[in-house]
Amino acid sequence: MSQAGLNLKYLRKLRGWTQEEFANKLNVKRSLIGAYEEERADPRLEVLEMVSEMFKVSLDEMLLKDLSENQSSYWMKRRNQKLGTTTKNNLIHFVPVKAAAGYLAGYADTEFIEELNTFTLPMLSGGNYRAFEIIGDSMLPTPSGSIIVGEKVQNLDDLKSNTPCIVVSMQEGIVYKRVVKNNRSKNKLTLVSDNPAYQPYQVNAEDVAEIWMAQMIIGKVADQQRWDVNTLANLVNNLQDQVSSLTKKMN
Repeated sequence: MSQAGLNLKYLRKLRGWTQEEFANKLNVKRSLIGAYEEERADPRLEVLEMVSEMFKVSLDEMLLKDLSENQSSYWMKRRNQKLGTTTKNNLIHFVPVKAAAGYLAGYADTEFIEELNTFTLPMLSGGNYRAFEIIGDSMLPTPSGSIIVGEKVQNLDDLKSNTPCIVVSMQEGIVYKRVVKNNRSKNKLTLVSDNPAYQPYQVNAEDVAEIWMAQMIIGKVADQQRWDVNTLANLVNNLQDQVSSLTKKMN
């Protein structure tokens, strides 16, 4: 029996690629990668040749050997190194905006989570972390496009009120808000934006699938402000007026 499909999946995960990324590198559809890995279809020869060249393994090895069980192989050593790194460092799965809809359906699916890109931050340790890209201006001054790294909240009672969090619910989707617990009713949570233009609103606690307490914000470097001639001229005139006023007072 051909090992090609299982080996494709093993080699892809070894590099940390999603099925979409692997498909783009091989110039095929993502659904075809899924069919190969689930052994619903046999990989075409040209695909196997590209993978063999990419990972420096022979076609015989791709077809006949289970690369994940070859303890002496270079690839097994790479996998063990990867697993060792994962143990020592907290692997953070990243949920971009384009994956938000899929995350709502697959947040509890281990296979789906493994498909997400990952990274590590040396200053975070000893917790379960995840990163989410946020879009919109409801949390200004945190700009749209920022990445919020949050730690999983296991018990809502341990969460302090007014804490900024990523809240995942089927009704609201993935939102970044301050969570205010309702003292009168434990079944309600109030979500508050930092931007006062947005009104607070309530959600049912039972509808919330996950809460990730914000630990870090990763953002792009701000563009350098450009001054035009008129702005500079006005600035100089204002300074001259101030100097004139101070000179009169001193005289």
